[in-house]
Amino acid sequence: MTERGGGPERPDAPFTVVDLFSGGGGMSYGFHAQPDFALLGAADAQLGKPSSPPGALACNATYTANMGLRPVEVDLGEVEPDELMALMGVTGPVDVLSACPPCTGFSRTNARNHLADDRRNSLVRRTIVHVDALRPRVLVMENARELLQGRWSHHFAMLRADLEARGYTVHAERHFLTDFGLPQVRERALVIAVAEGLPLRTLRDAWAGRSLAPEAITVRRAIGGLPPLPAGVAHPDDPSHASPGFHSAATERRVRAIPHDGGSWRELLVLPDGERYLTPSMARSVRRGDFGSFPDVYGRMAWDRPAPTVKRECAHVGNGRYAHPVQDRLCTVRELGILNGFPRGYRFEGALANRYRHIGDAVPPLIAYQLAAVCRWILTGRRPTVEELVLPGTHLRAEDITEEPAVAPSPEPALVAAASDAA
Repeated sequence: MTERGGGPERPDAPFTVVDLFSGGGGMSYGFHAQPDFALLGAADAQLGKPSSPPGALACNATYTANMGLRPVEVDLGEVEPDELMALMGVTGPVDVLSACPPCTGFSRTNARNHLADDRRNSLVRRTIVHVDALRPRVLVMENARELLQGRWSHHFAMLRADLEARGYTVHAERHFLTDFGLPQVRERALVIAVAEGLPLRTLRDAWAGRSLAPEAITVRRAIGGLPPLPAGVAHPDDPSHASPGFHSAATERRVRAIPHDGGSWRELLVLPDGERYLTPSMARSVRRGDFGSFPDVYGRMAWDRPAPTVKRECAHVGNGRYAHPVQDRLCTVRELGILNGFPRGYRFEGALANRYRHIGDAVPPLIAYQLAAVCRWILTGRRPTVEELVLPGTHLRAEDITEEPAVAPSPEPALVAAASDAA
């Protein structure tokens, strides 16, 4: 165990990590893949839809298959910290605490969030009880951008005040994760809090003076080399390179008619008899002349752009722009996993629909790996090298990153629009 002094140091043993709301292991894997960290415990209630029974999400099996550690299944809104620590076998203090409460109650894409404060949002402030018990030197949190600027952002404001009252320095910022090599337009809030005496470092600091090759964040780079598959078939060498069959012949005909490489259902209207492919909802949008974010449903990804935001309910082509650029099917679990920063060998367990949810819910492991490198920088004083920002097994390569002064440009308007439409 490392000493708990305030200043940077080299570890004489791995730095210790606990992951709350661990899901399918996106955040944990970033630390697991770094040799200077050891996972001590994880916890997740495995909740699916609000109407689903406890454990329905079954994400702990995916976590266990990749980390070799079984999360405890508890409601983190109810369990007392000392009970949780006993269940995990953790005595504390720890070096790093990851706490990523559900983002569903903050996301602007959920219409109910404009009217009511979801009870799950209170889990953000409740993080402080686990901070008090585990006394982490570094706290990391990832959530929807509305955590910091939305109607219910007071939950984070209260947590921030609680942390600062305990001597932590807190940094919270919105990021487009394409800036850090993720081949997907994903705008998220990232929070890093450091205990008194430790230097504050951020992901932006780790990338300062480094620039990214544009082709590194394209769908083509990420999934272009995977073997082709028809809908409803799993690859014999990779059970996660699979997508569901079509629910109906009408859906299959609609997808086949969508133009390749970024096409949307609106382009069906220029085809002879194209209206016959429309769903009733599409037809109503046409009559109103009001498409809003609706054009993304049944849309195809574009080869030479980042993917749209991979949402939790990404298991159907009717839920977003999740159709393959040229193959007539939903992107496979493996393809969407790669697009959300998972290494190609990651194991996804359980029912097919749940495997898609494990991906959409996750902190991208590629980004978590970089956050782990930032945490090591905070704890040791050693800035990550370019190679230490590249999670092995992902699409990103060290040669995609150049060491030269570069002013990070604002996201292209089209990327911002894609994030807004697809988040």
